[in-house]
Amino acid sequence: MTSTRNHEVDCVLVWKFDRFARSTRHLLMALEEFDHLGVRFISVQDQIDTASPMGRAMFTIIGAMAELESSLISERVTAGMKAAAARGKQLGRPPLTPHLIAEIKTLAGSTNLSVRQIHKKIRQKASRGRVGEIVKNVRSTKPETV
Repeated sequence: MTSTRNHEVDCVLVWKFDRFARSTRHLLMALEEFDHLGVRFISVQDQIDTASPMGRAMFTIIGAMAELESSLISERVTAGMKAAAARGKQLGRPPLTPHLIAEIKTLAGSTNLSVRQIHKKIRQKASRGRVGEIVKNVRSTKPETV
C-alpha cells in the first residue's frame, strides 16, 4: 500500500484477491484507493482486472463470497471446538503436572539457565511462555542474602 501511495507502482498483481484482504469492506476500500491513485488491481487466479466496470462488479461479488467463506470456516471451527470440549476432549496442551512445575522451579532456582534453556531441558513439555512465568516467579521471590 505504501508503494502505491508513493506512486512507485502502477499495477498491483495478486494470485487470488481473497488472499489480499479478509473482508469485503477492506477489499472495496483498497480498490477505491487504487482507483483514486490510478493503480490497476489484477487477480491472476480469478481473472479479474478492476480497470473495467464489469471487473469491479465481479471483484465486489467474489470479495463478498470470500468473506462469507471465511466466516463459515470460523463458525465451523468454533462449533467443532465447543463440541469437542462438551465430549470431554482436552483442548490445547495438557495441564502442567506438579512434578514438571517442581522440575522447572528447581532448574530456575539452582542454575543460571535462561528460560529458553530450561524450556529445552524439560523437553518442551510446557509452553515457553508458561516456563517463563514460573521462572520469573521463582527468581523474583528468591530470598535475599545478607
